[in-house]
Amino acid sequence: MSTPAKVTLDIWSDVMCPWCVIGLNQLDKALAGLAGEVDATVRFHPFELNPDMGEEGEEQAAHIQRKYGRSAGQSAGVRDTLKQAGARAGYSFDYTGAGEAPPPMMWNTRLAHRLLTWTLRDFGPENQVELKRALFDAHFQARRNVADPEVLADVAESVGLPRIGALEAMIDAEIDASVIAGERQAWDLNVSGVPAVLINGKLIVPGAQEPEVYADLIRKVLVREAAVQL
Repeated sequence: MSTPAKVTLDIWSDVMCPWCVIGLNQLDKALAGLAGEVDATVRFHPFELNPDMGEEGEEQAAHIQRKYGRSAGQSAGVRDTLKQAGARAGYSFDYTGAGEAPPPMMWNTRLAHRLLTWTLRDFGPENQVELKRALFDAHFQARRNVADPEVLADVAESVGLPRIGALEAMIDAEIDASVIAGERQAWDLNVSGVPAVLINGKLIVPGAQEPEVYADLIRKVLVREAAVQL
């Protein structure tokens, strides 16, 4: 039996991005289908969709209408499309919290990116992926304010990360410099939207793709690498 091929998947992503969680679920399905063929490491890198978003955030529908010039009806249509795409990918955007659902919001994600960068650096990619999923759920399903350091510390603690360390990471200048460097790398790679998946540092896959597309492209990269080694 052959040894699974090593694959590193570097993903530029933002917690505010619904297509990012859809793409992650689709990538998960692709990797499940490649079980035994590949040994994948997934790493998330920062990309801020709204770096100038204020601390108060912005109601999601108003944000979409303002940023993209869409009408209320068009915004509702976008939300329906996302819900359907999420359902196909196995992810629900429905509210799961207690009581009446608060309005969906858009938040500044700089602190979330610091937290994710710290987690990758100090605890490794598997813990970072777990945190990323928890942040997606906190934002899309629980509708919590993921720009709030205490909320972010709650989420970090929920996946077994040290709360004090998480709070310290969010005010750490060195970690913030790493976030800036990660965003510059996206710029250097001509990544203008998310999600964007870089396979073994060789091929960038833009947007949320179907599982079979991810699987096919991973295999193509591995075939090319094997050919180069011959």
